[in-house]
Amino acid sequence: MPEFKLPDPGEGLQEAEIVRWLVAVGDTVAVNDILVEIETAKSLVELPSPYAGVVSALLVAEGEDVAVGTPIIRIGEDDAATEVTTGPVLTEAAAEPVAEPQPSTPAEDAGRTAMLVGYGAKGGAVARRPRKGGGVVAVPETDQVSEAYDTANPVSRKIDEVTPSDRLDATASGDYLPPPGRPSAGARGGRRPLSTPAVRRVARDLGVDLNQLVGSGANGLITAEDVVAAAAGGLPGRDRRSPLRGVRREMFKAMTASLQVPQATAMIEADVTGSVEMLELLKARREFTGLRVSPLLVFAKAACLAISKIPEINSSYDAERDEVVLHGAVNLGIAAATPRGLLVPNIKNAERMNLVELTQALNAMVAVAREGRVQPYDLANGTFTITNIGVFGVDGGTPILSPGEAAIMCLGTIRRKPWVVGTGEDERIEPRSVCTVSLTFDHRLVDGEAASKFLSEVATIMSNPGLALLF
Repeated sequence: MPEFKLPDPGEGLQEAEIVRWLVAVGDTVAVNDILVEIETAKSLVELPSPYAGVVSALLVAEGEDVAVGTPIIRIGEDDAATEVTTGPVLTEAAAEPVAEPQPSTPAEDAGRTAMLVGYGAKGGAVARRPRKGGGVVAVPETDQVSEAYDTANPVSRKIDEVTPSDRLDATASGDYLPPPGRPSAGARGGRRPLSTPAVRRVARDLGVDLNQLVGSGANGLITAEDVVAAAAGGLPGRDRRSPLRGVRREMFKAMTASLQVPQATAMIEADVTGSVEMLELLKARREFTGLRVSPLLVFAKAACLAISKIPEINSSYDAERDEVVLHGAVNLGIAAATPRGLLVPNIKNAERMNLVELTQALNAMVAVAREGRVQPYDLANGTFTITNIGVFGVDGGTPILSPGEAAIMCLGTIRRKPWVVGTGEDERIEPRSVCTVSLTFDHRLVDGEAASKFLSEVATIMSNPGLALLF
């Protein structure tokens, strides 16, 4: 029976986290069907199936880190009986057979608690292939997890044997149970709390000790709602611990490494009124229909033009050859806060793009980042980065370099300010749109003069976009 081993996603990394299984035991899959989402230190990747057949075992639970080459799923022949094994995914199975399912009323169905977090009654559930001699417990597929912490994904599990305490039917035992999430003074007598892997992961992330809870589910099953309730109204001042994984771990290492580089920051206040007015004209043009046009577009174009005059801004240091590399292409990175953490995807050859092409590229990048689908190619080989903290209402900052790059430009929020315009007798104060622009640079590759000239060029273009025609 073939086992699918975790492949190298092509990034030279040694491990990945199982984020979400998209199949369940008993599912029939074809070659190239997506089996699972994994997260590496750089990206979220979907793995297709190299085999056709029936899923017989999920060998690694969601949330687990596994090394490249580790078997993660077992797929049997399509006409073979499916062996019910899910490795660590199902851990509460014991030794008593399940009773034959009895007909139930809608009211009874509504009162049941799902064994795996994230399930409830829903029409059109996926049918599972029955195993000869074994029982099938159908797990309804609607979300039962509180919106405060959604961690589960719809799957079903085929099982042969479970203990009576594992049954999904909520029976009235008459025993008193404390309200959901309330601590229990060690009433379990050393027994492991009854919970699912997904719930245990929620508890780890929120810093909740499952041994202190009594579950509100069937026969004391601890649910995600119990954990969230304990986290929200439980012990005040408690510490929360969360492991460094995936993108967060990579960012942690990258920022630490970046600070080994001698960095300096220069700033300028730019009158960007001309660019703001130009953007309104662009929005009305047919070429920009359906595209989001923002000041970031003009700043990105201005940076590419300024780099053509001050190329050391777009450079890097090759330590192996002890050489400074002036990059011919501007692979323009845009720092993006995503659900997976801080990512810096980049637009390849941004200096070759006109405003329409650059707008399309920026829009596509934002969409991919929001969906969490940034791929390794999008993150590789960046040469210059822009971070826009102005969207958070911040006036300015001193960002840290992206590793391997010579400079990063930071944009503050655009505010209306009194500004002196004109010269001599024509001087007057007018309200203008003003933005603080800063540049953090590797002082080994870029000196203060080059950094100052770059900022001055960017500010000049932003003040009068028509000057871009001179480049």
